[in-house]
Amino acid sequence: MVFLLFFSFLAGFATILAPCIWPLLPLVLSVSSSGGKRKPFGLTLGVMTSFSIFTLFVSYLERFLHIDPNVFRLIAVIIIGLLGLALLFPSLGAKFEVWISRVLQPLQTRLQGNGESQGFGGGYVAGFSIGLVWAPCAGPILATIATLAATQSVNFQVILVTLAYALGLGIPLFLVSMGGSFLFTRMRKFTKYTGRVQQVFGVIMICVALLIYTNYDKTIQLKILEAFPSYGNLVDGLENNKTVSQQLDALKGVSPSMSASSDGTLSDMGLAPELTGITQWLNSQPLTLNQLKGKVVLVDFWTYSCINCLRTLPNTKAWYQQYGPDNFVPIGVHTPEFAFEKETANVQKALKQFNITYPVAQDNDYQTWNAYKNEYWPAQYLIDAKGHIRKVDFGEGEYDKMDAAIRQLLAEAGHHVQGAATLVQAAGVGYDQTPESYLGTDRLERFASPEKPKNGLQTYSLPVSLVNHHIAYQGVWTLSDEAANPAKGSALEIQFTADKVYLVIGPGKKGNTVSLFLDGKAIDAGSGLDVVNGKVILDEHRLYNLVDFKGISGSHRLRIQFDNAKTSVYAFTFG
Repeated sequence: MVFLLFFSFLAGFATILAPCIWPLLPLVLSVSSSGGKRKPFGLTLGVMTSFSIFTLFVSYLERFLHIDPNVFRLIAVIIIGLLGLALLFPSLGAKFEVWISRVLQPLQTRLQGNGESQGFGGGYVAGFSIGLVWAPCAGPILATIATLAATQSVNFQVILVTLAYALGLGIPLFLVSMGGSFLFTRMRKFTKYTGRVQQVFGVIMICVALLIYTNYDKTIQLKILEAFPSYGNLVDGLENNKTVSQQLDALKGVSPSMSASSDGTLSDMGLAPELTGITQWLNSQPLTLNQLKGKVVLVDFWTYSCINCLRTLPNTKAWYQQYGPDNFVPIGVHTPEFAFEKETANVQKALKQFNITYPVAQDNDYQTWNAYKNEYWPAQYLIDAKGHIRKVDFGEGEYDKMDAAIRQLLAEAGHHVQGAATLVQAAGVGYDQTPESYLGTDRLERFASPEKPKNGLQTYSLPVSLVNHHIAYQGVWTLSDEAANPAKGSALEIQFTADKVYLVIGPGKKGNTVSLFLDGKAIDAGSGLDVVNGKVILDEHRLYNLVDFKGISGSHRLRIQFDNAKTSVYAFTFG
């Protein structure tokens, strides 16, 4: 338990660095721009208090007192807006501060004696409001706390873990607030424009309140995460270790959760649990996995306030567009991290905002979540046509592998697949990985042959040199919008940087072959799963694995020579 408390503290401490809460940091600085030296302490204590109470007990209030959780969020938005007005109009701010100090007099007397409040009351109210809308990126620890709170399973150990998390969160928050307070105190001594600066922060607070109210703060968070991708999984990186996972399982009283196979193969993990306890279906009539047998199903656990979840949505939508709904059905199981996410109207608003049209199931009571023994947002369980789990992914990234797995299971079920989904590659790769590359004229990029590509029959040649990530054709090719069709003996070359190379190929005729050359030699070391003796024997339209360096990435030149006519190539993906 001590180990878990320590990592809970570290996860809370790291939250201040995670981009998912950066849009709220201007609020912290805004509150710190006025008031005395005790205001940062009041703000920090307020955030820690409301965050802990709201996370642990709001589901109890909702169930037993029938309080709409949106009320708390609305109150927080109103208070933040009023604090912004108080900064914008100093006379109003002074009256507001006096009123808050009187209301919180008993608490501040206990904490600081009978001395002057020096902004403690205003800081506490502001912090309490911020804590109600403070939604850190959900790592395994916070996900477990939210799960147990939502299912009314809070005990003394869960409270201790939450308090450790809140304490870790509070320390850097206090330092940021103190830094803002010190900066503004120094400014008052050297410039007469401090008041104007505070008014600017007042406008910022009002704007942030409006963004939170309309839920567009999440859009800003997405943009921040795209700009700073290396921070995307910061909390998960701290929490993802075997001991923490075991102690979280013990805290929940469940056996260890499912995990993806270590070698990335599509092993059979058993019959998928049925979707159970769904309170509302959106974009669809009620579905069961039993009635979906014969189709490939992706069960995607997500919630609309989880930034990591939102970053996976473009690819889930792309898979639905490319492979569904006849043969492939993604089901977004919306399991709320916070109580206000249980509201159907809020989820519908998010579906409209993010243009989600595939089926979404509201798992408000965590029954499907618990059936899968899940503990992450996001988490994806890929289910084959027989209803068995074949692949599990937690967090972000490796979208090309999931795409390949979907295509493989569709092929196993006898469904014809043509063309690959247009994916948004995961950020944060430790090297300059070659992006997904299409070969038809509609989306052909980084084309290096001297001849201009065009639809129809044309002869192409190789350039003198091939720059990294670029593609060139050689010989006679017939191009169309979606595909490229080489004549017998023609070739394609690509300079790539990656660990794995995949290519969507249509064989034209079963048994046709392509020959592969890596860095000028017949491929041997680095041969992909579909390569035998330097050749790929084509059997059907699907994604073929051409190169696999088993985790060792590098820059190489791949030549693909087509031994037969009527073959079609569509797109490269890389891993």
